[in-house]
Amino acid sequence: MSQKSRLVQTALAADRWVEGFAIALLVAMIVIVFVAVVTRKVFGFVFAWSEEVTLLCLTWFTFMGIAIGFRERLHLGMDIFEKLPQPVLRALDRLIDLVTFLFGLYLVVCGWDFTLMMRGSILAATQLPNVVQYVVMPITGVLTCVYSGLQFLGRDLRRYHRIEEEIKRDA
Repeated sequence: MSQKSRLVQTALAADRWVEGFAIALLVAMIVIVFVAVVTRKVFGFVFAWSEEVTLLCLTWFTFMGIAIGFRERLHLGMDIFEKLPQPVLRALDRLIDLVTFLFGLYLVVCGWDFTLMMRGSILAATQLPNVVQYVVMPITGVLTCVYSGLQFLGRDLRRYHRIEEEIKRDA
């Protein structure tokens, strides 16, 4: 196996892990909320940590979803631009990739600064360091930079583009 092939396989495995982690967060959030509702309505108590852990899952799921959304090119688009000549559309795609990369860089720098600023505090219910809630920002920034950088170089990273084609067809 060549060096490039190993690198691609490693990147795909990491990408699958990120996506699987996001799905696991969503499932955990659903289960925790369900259990919290049942225990509150049926047994008259709530686990003290349920709201905090749900919020953590929601934060991480949202930020992971941002990176996956950029990978899948799910940003908002305007159909009016589809009528422009192909060279102009390609230039606009490169501009979008550049702006997305800059946003990812912003998340890395400012997210890391914010994470460090929260170092001294802890979450009330779980006693976890508050860093756990905010470290997802620079992680998402790194993923966004990698995805947008590869897209800028012409790589199509979308794994679910068939779904987008079906939505356009059915609209």
